[in-house]
Amino acid sequence: MHKHAHQPRLTRVVLVLVALAAAVLYLACPPPIEKVRALGYAPDQIRESRLKTANASATHTVRATFVILARNSELHALRTTVRQLEDQFNARHNYPYVFLNNEPFTDEFKHAMEWATSGDCHFGLVPYEHLSVPSWVDNVRAKWAAATMDEHVPYGGSSSYRKMCRFQSGFFFRHKLLDPFDYYWRVEPGVEFTCAIHGDPFRFMVENHKSYAFTITLREFPATVHSLWATTSAFRALYPDYVVPNNTLRWLTADNGKYNMCNFWSNFEIASLAFLRSKQYMAYFDFLDHAGGFFYERWGDAPVHSLAVAMFLNKSQVHYFDNIGYYHRPFQNCPTDPGFNSQYCFCNANRSMLHHPDSCTRAWLDL
Repeated sequence: MHKHAHQPRLTRVVLVLVALAAAVLYLACPPPIEKVRALGYAPDQIRESRLKTANASATHTVRATFVILARNSELHALRTTVRQLEDQFNARHNYPYVFLNNEPFTDEFKHAMEWATSGDCHFGLVPYEHLSVPSWVDNVRAKWAAATMDEHVPYGGSSSYRKMCRFQSGFFFRHKLLDPFDYYWRVEPGVEFTCAIHGDPFRFMVENHKSYAFTITLREFPATVHSLWATTSAFRALYPDYVVPNNTLRWLTADNGKYNMCNFWSNFEIASLAFLRSKQYMAYFDFLDHAGGFFYERWGDAPVHSLAVAMFLNKSQVHYFDNIGYYHRPFQNCPTDPGFNSQYCFCNANRSMLHHPDSCTRAWLDL
């Protein structure tokens, strides 16, 4: 009886000690400030749509949108880009825009984009979990990888760049604001559209059964993707039925059977959201994500998208928009037809990435 009388007291002591330990752990490792702030955002800071009266009765044959990940500080660079895009194409079509940010957009940003665009504007906050380091990643190992890569490759030491690559690889298309759409056109602040865009690339994609389109190809820095090919090969071995028979993996394969570093430069891409939402792509991203290479190395969304395209699509589903003038420092795609260039463009065809030794476009066209 005496022994059992002490059990409630012992239980209370244990509970107090556990609570104290939890408090100490919380103080030592508090949740990231970004996550704490996210809990206090108002609904219109999380998602807000600003619709234009002129578009109320407009209908598009393709449910498509421009999607832009941007910071408030990039407003002026983005305004220049959007004005070019409107002048060269969208003022005649009024496709909507989806703007995404890891912080609420300012009223200044929203008003500026409303004034600069012809289409409706949708502003969204990226969920913290989509633009952060996942729980299974060893932070010490990730920081060591960033420190050792810092001086060797662009953004080698940047954690935020790695988070962005992971987001663009596996999460942007899951945002609620993208749910109504079937196709997207990725745009980045500061890029230039250097030619008039005739026709409608979105309609072209649908009418010609295309799932992915690009303007520039180039080679990745080998130091950033040491294990990406091996990890992808492991995925293929696990899911052999996901790889289409007439795939284009040969475009990415060097003579020694390893990755040749070619990729579609994904800062410009027009693609089907169904492709990214497919069970094949989702399984592939999940496999890569849990391997940790976005943080242990510096896997970019360009090689990830390119490997997925090569595995899951056939060549007839992929298109090179050779007549879209596009510049993202330091590379550009510039139409090489003299008549078209002189009449509709302000870029130098001799400086087009197509002529660069690190371009993989000719090899793609020769498949």
